[in-house]
Amino acid sequence: MDKWNLIIDVAKCENCHNCTLALKDEFVDNDFPGYSRPQPRHGHEWIKIDRRVRGSAPMADVAYLPTMCNHCDDAPCIAAAGDCITKRPDGIVLIDPEKSRGRRDIVDACPYNAIWWNEEEQVPQHWFFVAHLLDQGWKEPRCSHICPTGAMQALKTSDGRMADLARESNLEVLQPELGTSPRVYYANLHRFTKSFLAGEVVAIVDGMDTCIEGARITLSRDGTPIAETTSDIFGNFKFDGLEQDNSEYSVEIHHELGRANTTAKVGPESVYLENIVLS
Repeated sequence: MDKWNLIIDVAKCENCHNCTLALKDEFVDNDFPGYSRPQPRHGHEWIKIDRRVRGSAPMADVAYLPTMCNHCDDAPCIAAAGDCITKRPDGIVLIDPEKSRGRRDIVDACPYNAIWWNEEEQVPQHWFFVAHLLDQGWKEPRCSHICPTGAMQALKTSDGRMADLARESNLEVLQPELGTSPRVYYANLHRFTKSFLAGEVVAIVDGMDTCIEGARITLSRDGTPIAETTSDIFGNFKFDGLEQDNSEYSVEIHHELGRANTTAKVGPESVYLENIVLS
C-alpha cells in the first residue's frame, strides 16, 4: 500500500510561517472527533521552525528547519503508549484523543520532542498529517498546500519508490542514529547540520588588490583531494557540507597570476578565509 511522506527542502524555507499559521487556523478552537481535540491558542508548535546562521560577514547564510512529528515506522511513542497511538496502513501515526487522556508520559516518549501536552484538554497532541482532510479527499496536508516556495512536498507512494527517491535526491532524515525510520525527509539538510569553508582570492595587479575570477581551488584533507571549485567574479569560493568535527583542511589555489596555499580547521562554526593573495 502507498504511504504518506513529507519532503522538506531546507534551502527553500524562508521562515514565512504560513505552515504554522495554517495549522492554527485549522485546529485552534476546532474539535475533530477521532483525530484531535482543539489546539491551544498559545504554546504549541506542532510545526516548529528552527533557525541557524552560518559564517559571518562578508559571507554568511541563514537556514530554517521545519520540524514536526516524523510519523516513524518504528515510533518509540507507539511502543510506550499501547493502544493510545496507532499507525495507519497509509503510514500516518494518530494519537487517539480519548484513549490518551491523562497520558502525559507519551510526550516524553518522542525523541524528537514533537509531541505537545495540552494542559486544558489533558491530552498529548502532535501534527498528524492533517489526516482528517486527507480522509475527506484532500491531495496533500495544509502545510504543503499553503507553502509559497514549495519547500514542503507531500508524497504518497510505495516504500520502495520512496527509498529510491531518497537515494537519487540525497534526501536525509533527522537523527538517523535513532533508528526510528521517519517518514519526513529533508533536502539540503547540510544547510543546518554541516559547516562550510570559503574564501576570497586576490592578486596584486598594477599595485592594487584585485579579486580573481576563475582561479582553481582544491580542497584536501589528510593529503587527499576531496573537492574542487573555481572562484567567482568577486574572487569568492565555497566548499559546503563539511563535517563539524574540527578537521584540518588544506586549500590549494592555482591561477595564471600565481598560486597560494593555506589551511583551516572547520568545526561547528563555518570558516571564511579573507584575502588569500596569489604569489
